[in-house]
Amino acid sequence: MNNWKTVGLIAAMIGAWTMTNTPVSAKDLSLETKWDKTFPKSEKVDHQKVTFKNRYGIILAADLYQPKNATGKLAAIAVSGPFGAVKEQSSGLYAQIMAERGFVTLAFDPSYTGESSGEPRNIASPDINSEDFSAAVDFLGLQPTVDRNRIGVIGICGYSGMALTAATSDSRIKALATVSMYDMSRSMSRGYKDSYTMEQRQKVIDYLSQQRWADAESGEYALGYHEVPFDDKGNIVKGQRVLPETLPENPDPVLAAFFNYYRTPRGFHPRGINSTTAWTATTPMSFFSFPMYANIEMIAPRPILLIAGENAHSRYYSEDVYKMASDPKELLIVPNADHVDLYDQMDKIPFGKIQSFFEENLKATQK
Repeated sequence: MNNWKTVGLIAAMIGAWTMTNTPVSAKDLSLETKWDKTFPKSEKVDHQKVTFKNRYGIILAADLYQPKNATGKLAAIAVSGPFGAVKEQSSGLYAQIMAERGFVTLAFDPSYTGESSGEPRNIASPDINSEDFSAAVDFLGLQPTVDRNRIGVIGICGYSGMALTAATSDSRIKALATVSMYDMSRSMSRGYKDSYTMEQRQKVIDYLSQQRWADAESGEYALGYHEVPFDDKGNIVKGQRVLPETLPENPDPVLAAFFNYYRTPRGFHPRGINSTTAWTATTPMSFFSFPMYANIEMIAPRPILLIAGENAHSRYYSEDVYKMASDPKELLIVPNADHVDLYDQMDKIPFGKIQSFFEENLKATQK
């Protein structure tokens, strides 16, 4: 099959608190007040829209979920991902389910995406998006219902790498789970399964560099594939959408899996990049320069749980991280599941295992 098809197309109502405990007005952002998630609202949890700032002053929008009638200080989990998704999709589902299971949870839109602030739009950053996880920990640790010594994170798909990176330098993250992990630095700079040749890597760098001239001259930021594809003749393929408007005949199975989530009522959301548009074309530049979780050994002795589908095209990322990470660590391969199944398929997502992992590693006695 064509490489470009496989690599490229795969490709509020209530204020919150900043680090200084100063309210951030919901008027600073345009927040949807109606329930607009891709999953039904649970009657077992209390939900509210919140905002908070990261260390760079970007205001993040999030959904805070808390178990109904909970008492005392609880363990908490910050959740984000997949890459190009919004909190109304998979991360919100995970947050709501984990709140049903006794945790205070926070699903947030990363900087420059969704309802969060940051200009220009549709930009990803290995630094800023890692910081977003730490900012979520800031917020959770200031909540009266949260024990700040019992905070963990869940990173889904491309934000797994950012979650790991955040944990290498933020010891307040006491436990970490990744789901359908993607390493966006590795993916963007080396291609799917490290398939880029050195010549192709140089071509991508030159394309991105020349795109900066075009953006500077036009005063606007062009859109493009974040995983830059090549056609059969070795030329870079450009595009304005992560996923096509319609699914072609006999599509690549991975493309079909992503399409059937992001482009159908199952997972479509109008604020989601993957559902509607693409990242800025120059987004890969910083990911070439900054590898994710370069200091992964610093996470130990805090535990890592890596979850991947048996049939996931991305499975190798979790397996490779498992080899690199220090103990304690665990790799869970979900039978008969692909990458996208773990976004929302309740019969395949191992919520029981996720619950027990965080219960064990976010114990009240842990300091």
